[in-house]
Amino acid sequence: MQYARVYGAQTSLLTPHIVSVETDLSRGLHSFTIVGLPDKAVEESRDRVAAAIKHSGFDSPKSRNQRIVISLAPADLRKEGPMFDLAIALSYLLAADDIRFDPEHYLFVGELSLDGNLQPVRGILPLVAEAKRKGKRAIFVPKKNEREAALVSGIEVYGANTLGEVVDHVNEKSRRSGGGRDPDQSVGKRLEPTPPTKLEPSLQESQFAFEDIRGQESAKRAAIIAAAGGHNLGLSGPPGTGKTMLARALASVLPPLSFDEVLEVNSIHSVAGVLHEKLLTVPPFRAPHHTASYVSIVGGGSNVRPGEVTLAHRGVLFLDEFPEFDRRLIEALRQPLEDRVIAVARAKGTAVFPARFTLVAAMNPCPCGNYGHPDVACTCSPMSLERYRRKISGPIADRIDLWIVMGPVDLPELGKKSVRGTETEAARTQVLDARAMQHARYGTAKTNSDLSPRELENFVPLTAGARATLEKAGQRLSLSPRAFHRVIKVARTIADLDGSPDINESHILEALQYRQRKT
Repeated sequence: MQYARVYGAQTSLLTPHIVSVETDLSRGLHSFTIVGLPDKAVEESRDRVAAAIKHSGFDSPKSRNQRIVISLAPADLRKEGPMFDLAIALSYLLAADDIRFDPEHYLFVGELSLDGNLQPVRGILPLVAEAKRKGKRAIFVPKKNEREAALVSGIEVYGANTLGEVVDHVNEKSRRSGGGRDPDQSVGKRLEPTPPTKLEPSLQESQFAFEDIRGQESAKRAAIIAAAGGHNLGLSGPPGTGKTMLARALASVLPPLSFDEVLEVNSIHSVAGVLHEKLLTVPPFRAPHHTASYVSIVGGGSNVRPGEVTLAHRGVLFLDEFPEFDRRLIEALRQPLEDRVIAVARAKGTAVFPARFTLVAAMNPCPCGNYGHPDVACTCSPMSLERYRRKISGPIADRIDLWIVMGPVDLPELGKKSVRGTETEAARTQVLDARAMQHARYGTAKTNSDLSPRELENFVPLTAGARATLEKAGQRLSLSPRAFHRVIKVARTIADLDGSPDINESHILEALQYRQRKT
């Protein structure tokens, strides 16, 4: 055989693609060419594959007088990364008649080291799902990626340590010394399918709990409302008042991810290359530093990758020292806070990444942190104070549903003992019950914060008294239409926490007290 085709795969942005890896061999002076828009990592696979084949007991492609052409189709899709190594090696061996098997129902993904070992790659999870959708019966992945791959049911997953193990499994011929094949010898050892990965719903553990935060009852109430309805939360207060602790405590009471959400979140983290051996089963908590670059937060780069706003999908994005972030970056949050997606436009095209997260923005009231402190004088000039406040524009502040001021804590409060877990468990129960009411109301995993204006009319009717109270307060506070609707969403969450099917005036009034930004 002088021609063979096997199948590999890659992700482009967050979209998986099946790629045909075709090999054509012809006589002549040795050459090894890869076509199909390969990047540098794909082009370098020629040397990795040649060495891996040699160290797996076959004749090296470089030792044969052959012109080798590898085509990666579709040709107009940019091929990136080393994940085609395994498919290229098997395609060559099949074309050279060193092995024999039917590749039509198999998918091969993995990077090869020079000695033939398989190295883990990123983006495995969406590739397995795509292989299943395309009707493939089995996928071969590096051993370290097998648990992630086995999250997808309905397709056989084989984790291999070396190229030789994959060859021994698929080959219908057997190896003999010197790199050839002897039909009379027995077939190599077969791999065992990886058992399906079972994930039990788990609650997020945090070193900070609600009972560790002393004297901030209104702030803790706002955090529970934010967690119950998926609302954005703004925290302002002097240094050391518990803003960071509260953000982490909020994340710890979020409901566990459903199985579909686990697949979605792990797929994003896998493509971004930040998924480690332990799979995510709880809502992600991302806390980038305020010196982080625009691209690392929003996403993008020469090879467009998701940023922190996408890595926080289905979880919490905590931005401490919020005004210290770059102004351009803060303004870029407008779209994900409103549309729950982030569109990254570059010369090569536009990528739309999911970004459904709960924002917790923490800040000091002024640059020195002591503005409004009852005992410590603020040293900021009026100009620096005004400049600091202007970093948070009106459109961004309008998209934050709850604003809370956390005042100084009396030192005697810190000496009081608390029972570990009691307050956190009570908060978690409240959040889970409120989310259950929302699920029953909307029929999906949608939260109150996700509702559109039309859905508000259909699902969240207001009594005459509640609407009159809201309209009167809205005029007095000069609420924008967006803020008006967000007050209704927060009030609906407060009613859910109370177990009330209707929104009454007390729910509206509580929601309004969180609306106005006070710094």
